[in-house]
Amino acid sequence: MEEDPPPPPHRKAGGNESFEKLASMSLIANITVYLRTNYNMEGILLVNVVTIWSGTSNLASLAGAIVSDAYVGRFLTLLFGSIASFLGMGTVTLTAGIPQLRPPTCQEESHCLQPQMWQLGFLFTGLGLLVIGAGGIRPCNIAFGADQFDTTTEKGKAQLQSFFNWWYFSFTIALFIALTVVVYIQTNVSWVLGFAIPTACLAFSIFIFLLGRHFYIYKNPQGSIFVDMSKVITAALRKRRIILSPTCKYSFYDPLNNESDSDSESDPKVAELTHTHRFKFLDKAAIIISPNELNSEGKPINSWKLCSVQQVEHFKCLVGIVPVWFSGIGCFIVMDQMGTFGVLQAIQMNNSIGKHFKIPPGWMGISSMIALAIWIFIYERLYIPLMKKIFQREARLTLQQRIGTGIVISILCVLVAGVVERQRRESALKQGSFASPIFVALLVPQFILSGLTEAFAAVAIMEFYSTQMPESMRSIAGSIFFLSLSIASYLSTLIVNLIHSTSGSNGRSPWLGGHDLNMNRLDYYYYVIASLGAINLIYFTCFARHYVFCEKVNSGRELPQLKKSIPDLPKNQDEE
Repeated sequence: MEEDPPPPPHRKAGGNESFEKLASMSLIANITVYLRTNYNMEGILLVNVVTIWSGTSNLASLAGAIVSDAYVGRFLTLLFGSIASFLGMGTVTLTAGIPQLRPPTCQEESHCLQPQMWQLGFLFTGLGLLVIGAGGIRPCNIAFGADQFDTTTEKGKAQLQSFFNWWYFSFTIALFIALTVVVYIQTNVSWVLGFAIPTACLAFSIFIFLLGRHFYIYKNPQGSIFVDMSKVITAALRKRRIILSPTCKYSFYDPLNNESDSDSESDPKVAELTHTHRFKFLDKAAIIISPNELNSEGKPINSWKLCSVQQVEHFKCLVGIVPVWFSGIGCFIVMDQMGTFGVLQAIQMNNSIGKHFKIPPGWMGISSMIALAIWIFIYERLYIPLMKKIFQREARLTLQQRIGTGIVISILCVLVAGVVERQRRESALKQGSFASPIFVALLVPQFILSGLTEAFAAVAIMEFYSTQMPESMRSIAGSIFFLSLSIASYLSTLIVNLIHSTSGSNGRSPWLGGHDLNMNRLDYYYYVIASLGAINLIYFTCFARHYVFCEKVNSGRELPQLKKSIPDLPKNQDEE
């Protein structure tokens, strides 16, 4: 295995990432418009399909992380995921190319035939393959890229520190191309050609990815962290009657060679974690209460009754990020709104420039990506060097500052969206038209704020997850990030349906639903989301920001050593 891979393999890995993002995001950015115009989906059904598909795609990353970390490794998981995405994108391309796979085009806005079940089945097959692909790609792309850096050196640590921002920057450039060229082709030229281009890009990304297979650094599967989590919880519960106190000196199972209790081969580069005193209840899982718990080789006879200190500390790292994880979900709910309701707003606004050019509604996301890319460039290339020159030290914004700022921006985003929607709706009703005469550029501020929410909160949260986890759990860190996106999508769907049902009770007109936003009160919905964002800000400020970092060490063991003698336990502290 190569210790320090040459630059070309890194570029190949980045090329695969960029082409994959160009392919997948060109569909995600325009799927609302495609389902609205080609499958005649309306209101609640349309939002539900988009958000549930998006949420399931992110949820699948958990399964991908398990497969990657426990069985086949990140390289093969990425390869299989890319192939599944290619097949899924090809299937969606067929729905655009074969008219029989779609319902007839609407003759007028008030009368549109809905798709038949078998037509939806074919469409959902393609979306399902894309879900499988996302499950393989999303938790492993960041982790596999991070594996290429040697974090045992100062240079490697410095490179990894900027890797997360530049990862976001690189796929933002690919997304910019997808949102401009590809989305324009889909909307104004041909959906078939617009989907065929991303499909070809996916095929090319697989080729580029395989081109560097002899040069990548490969990390061996370390076993499923979820199995270890179950073992730690079970062992701690079995020994819940043990009282931990400074007067009781217990021995902990902590093998000196840092081997995992699983059958997987240990990675010698994996850093150990120091023994922390938080979540002390979990320490009970590693306490040796009887010599009979170990076999002749010094390993646990039953790994569901005795776990290693490293297993416990890994689980502590996972538990320790939960408060911030909840705050991240609140931010991502806002980002979901712009991809669905924000695009629906654009559909019902004046998008004409001259007599022959119309701005595709999917283009509105460009302003989000431009805002994100500009901020990352300013932060990395201007702000950090300037602050370092002034203060003669590293002067990055803390994770707490970036996440808190992102939450505030998310609140402003939906407040601005609510004000704009009120103006859009009133002008459309006053003129008596389906589309408002207000130019679509009025939506740009809310999309910019959505991009800045991602630039501050999403990047910081992704960095937080990755830096809190040991190297062997990087895929889990990626999957947790996408799990938060998934839950945000599901919660958004739940909120939409609850507001639709409650606001439409007692014969009243619902705030959401139907084919025409002018008959809805989308601005009220935005204000509800803003209220939830305010609650999230209070929660983060008062509680979640006080997280504790896990300290990684490569030398100088600070963990309790395995002792030869086992102290007697008080009679009332026996294992159940």
